[in-house]
This record gives sequence, C-alpha cells and structure tokens, in this order.
Amino acid sequence: MAEKDKVAKDKTYLTNAVGRRKTAVARVYLKNGKGSIVINERTLDQYFPYPIQQVTVKQPLAVLDVEGKYDILINVQGGGFNAQAEAIRHGISRAFGVLDETNRPVLKANGFLSRDSRMVERKKFGQRKARRRFQFSKR
Repeated sequence: MAEKDKVAKDKTYLTNAVGRRKTAVARVYLKNGKGSIVINERTLDQYFPYPIQQVTVKQPLAVLDVEGKYDILINVQGGGFNAQAEAIRHGISRAFGVLDETNRPVLKANGFLSRDSRMVERKKFGQRKARRRFQFSKR
C-alpha cells in the first residue's frame, strides 16, 4: 500500500495509463530517464524470464523508436504472464498516446491501442464446463 501512495504522490511522472488483457490489469507510469523498466519492483528480465514476453512489452517502444529515453514503472496484477505482458503493452501504448497525440496513428496501425476483450466464458449450471455438457445416457 505504501508503494501505491508513493507513486500517486510523486509528481515527476509525465503521464500514466491503464492497460488490460483478460483479467490482467497494468498501471503504467512514464517519466524521462535512461530506459529502465520496473515491473512490481523487479526488472523486466527478472519479472519476465522468457524473451517473447520481453519483446511483447518492448514493442511500442521499438515502433516509436524511444527505447532508452523513458523510465517506465509498472504495477501489474491478475491473469497469467502472457496476459500481463499484453496488458503492459496496452498500457505503455496508451501512455505514449496521451503523452503525444502524433504517436496515436502509429500505435493504432500496429494494433497496440485496441483492448483485446476476449475473456474466459463462464461455466453454466447443468453442464460440466462452459459448453461441455454431461454425457447423455439413453438407457
């Protein structure tokens, strides 16, 4: 709780945004810096050990060619690691869209500003899963 209060009161951040994917929610804070990415008080390499997830997080930075110019602080919760990586990508894209309106068309063309709204379908009563029914027995 203390970390959230500290981030909220710190006025050195240029902008912030929220990214979502499935049940993962990422709060992203941008400020001028040397390009460090901190996720839940850990570095990008420590939080996402797989390179594909690291590439997913860095995609908006590569498209806008701003790698190494901004420090990014991210608080993420919920979902799995891939959903969290995509939520972070969405949040970073939204933050850069707010920071400079000229970034929006480039990010939109790459599909980074679209919220992927696919969610897990709920389980229905009288069925084994969301769509799988119990086995029918005629006799």
